[in-house]
Amino acid sequence: MPLSHFFLLVMVCFVWAGNFIISAWAVQYMAPITYTMVRFLLVFLMIFPLLRRPAPGQWWGLIVTCWCVGALHFAFLFMALGRSTDVSSVALLMQVYIPISTVFAVVFLGERIGWRTSSGIALSFGGVLVMGFDPLILAQLDVLALVLLSATALGAGTILMRRLKDIQVMNFQAWNALFAFPPLLVLAFWLESPIEGIQASFSEHPMVWVGVAYSAVMASIVGHGTFYWLVQRHEVNRLLPVLLSIPVLAVLMGVIFWGDRPGPRLLLGGALVLFGVLWITLRMRWRRTVKPDAPPTA
Repeated sequence: MPLSHFFLLVMVCFVWAGNFIISAWAVQYMAPITYTMVRFLLVFLMIFPLLRRPAPGQWWGLIVTCWCVGALHFAFLFMALGRSTDVSSVALLMQVYIPISTVFAVVFLGERIGWRTSSGIALSFGGVLVMGFDPLILAQLDVLALVLLSATALGAGTILMRRLKDIQVMNFQAWNALFAFPPLLVLAFWLESPIEGIQASFSEHPMVWVGVAYSAVMASIVGHGTFYWLVQRHEVNRLLPVLLSIPVLAVLMGVIFWGDRPGPRLLLGGALVLFGVLWITLRMRWRRTVKPDAPPTA
């Protein structure tokens, strides 16, 4: 990978790690579902010219995928950030979506994995268990539940996305914003008061719109656009190990900017989760590069 491409990938990691901090701050002043809804509305307004009709027979798959990776994933994630007293635990716990998506691939797609990949999955889930005994997590089990729901939705959406054909990333981002908006609108009116919240943000907390703009422009459009540009030029499994720096960067940013003080159980559990995810990723990369006639050992 050229050095310039590596620096672009690192930039994406910083942008996505920063989104945890910015969003955690923003949902202190705007209700989380309303924040998520406005975020997707802004994304759609900026990239709706990129909408292209999907191939026939993909409509329901596209809609359900967008509900999972868009509405549910971000709604649960931002609700967790709004309730959590720290950012580090949320950023670390979210990485469990990779083993969850691997389990979904086995259950629903019939993919086969061996004991090595299974050990990576077990290690990641074991890390979640260790983190669950951290006093910080025990004091906010609702946050743990919300993050696991967010990770499950993202894991399911990741598997569903693999069935979509010939949909470019920015086209998907536009559809994602469009299809995520209606359920978020319903949830916002059911659980929150979005009109009053948006009006109050303009008069009392106008800086919250900096958070909305960062999440929509930097995290969604710039981040995903740059990452897709890199994916077109490099194997995705060469990029994934670098992406594991995102939760590490988020923890460092949480300590510096949010006042996080992660305890030993949280750090140990987070390390187990990340090591399990790295092991799963490396096994996936090996299985794609092994000779076709080689016996499966994953």
